[in-house]
Amino acid sequence: MTLATATRAGKPSARMVLLKGLDPRGFVFFTNYESLKGREIAENPQVALVFYWPALARQVRVTGRVSKVSAAESDAYFASREPGSRLGASISRQSSVIASRAVIEKKFAEISAQYPDGDPPRPKFWGGFRVRPDEMEFWQGGENRLHDRLRYRKRRNGWKMERLAP
Repeated sequence: MTLATATRAGKPSARMVLLKGLDPRGFVFFTNYESLKGREIAENPQVALVFYWPALARQVRVTGRVSKVSAAESDAYFASREPGSRLGASISRQSSVIASRAVIEKKFAEISAQYPDGDPPRPKFWGGFRVRPDEMEFWQGGENRLHDRLRYRKRRNGWKMERLAP
C-alpha cells in the first residue's frame, strides 16, 4: 500500500509499505520508528493510505490517525520475521545517510556473528503502527470516466456512506 505522511508544516512524502494486518481497529504496518516516515508520524499523526489494482480498475483510499501498536504486537511480529530480516532491522538506521554500502554490510556481519541463530531482540526503535480510519473511499473505474465512488466517513454512531461524482 502507499503510505502518505506529512511534516508538521505540511510537507508531504509517500512510499510503499507492506500491510501486515487489518482488523476492526485499523490497518497495521511495521517500520523503523526513527525513519523518515516514523519521524513525520511523530510530528503529524494524520496519514493517508492508497491501495490500487490497475488490472481491476479499483482503488481504495483511507485517511486517519496513526498510533503505535502495543509492544507485545511488535514483539510477536518481529519474532515471526525471517532471521535475516530481524538482523537487518536491528542494525539499520533507516533513512539516515551512510558513507557506503560497505558500512551496512560490516554492521550486518557483526550482528550476524553476535546472533548466529538470527534471533536478536526487537530493537526499541522498530515496531508497528496502526492507522485508525476516519474516512475511506472505494473507487471503481467506469466507461466514459463514469466511475463509481463511494465514500464512508466515521461518525459517532457508525459510518456514513456518500456517493461521489466521478
